[in-house]
Amino acid sequence: MTSNGEPGEEFWLFGYGGVVLNRSLIWKPPPHYDQRIPGWVTGYVRRFWQASQDHRGTPEAPGRVVTLIDRAHWASLSDAHAEAPEQVWGVAYRIRAEKVAEVKEYLDIREINGYTIHYAPFHPAAGGPSIRTLVYIGTPDNPQFTGPQDPAQLAEHIHRSAGPSGANRDYLFGLERALDELSPESGDAHVTNLAGRVRAIEARRGEGAVGGDEAASHEFKKVDSVDEQEETEKT
Repeated sequence: MTSNGEPGEEFWLFGYGGVVLNRSLIWKPPPHYDQRIPGWVTGYVRRFWQASQDHRGTPEAPGRVVTLIDRAHWASLSDAHAEAPEQVWGVAYRIRAEKVAEVKEYLDIREINGYTIHYAPFHPAAGGPSIRTLVYIGTPDNPQFTGPQDPAQLAEHIHRSAGPSGANRDYLFGLERALDELSPESGDAHVTNLAGRVRAIEARRGEGAVGGDEAASHEFKKVDSVDEQEETEKT
């Protein structure tokens, strides 16, 4: 299948930390993948500027998750974190050919909380030609987009937020760890800065780490159906 679902070519998903199918694809794989490749895309900036009502927050008290922002648009905004790496690191997952139609239908019908489908060229860390990947992005015109925020206030917000998938800070720490594990070059200063601020809040208040699923080792489990993937996510 092609990235558009045409017979005979491949279908890839890019995970950068954004929340789709109530999972963070950079470390929680989609169903039916058979390859996972680290690498990056360019032309974007990763920021914790997407509200989360169904993953790390609630409709009454939304948490915060990451989205990608077109780099030219980001440059026009007033961001306290005024620098961003040229490469946005993440992972690409190839969906098994016989399951592409099932996964695409599942992706199409699920509520994705402000994220929309885009396509971007993905550059494998090991080299070779780029791969056309599907990526979910919370664009600035979606109702969950928050825009620039004061880092100290954003860290406080992440520290106190929680949702059906657990504590917002576990998601932040998990993203930081997942990025660090990809490559010596894959860190993101925005993510690391926020994680450091949240740890400082914990230290001031005498708290320990929350210790949810994102604090554990990242295990990449293959499952046999999208329904089983949902049950795996809940455990």
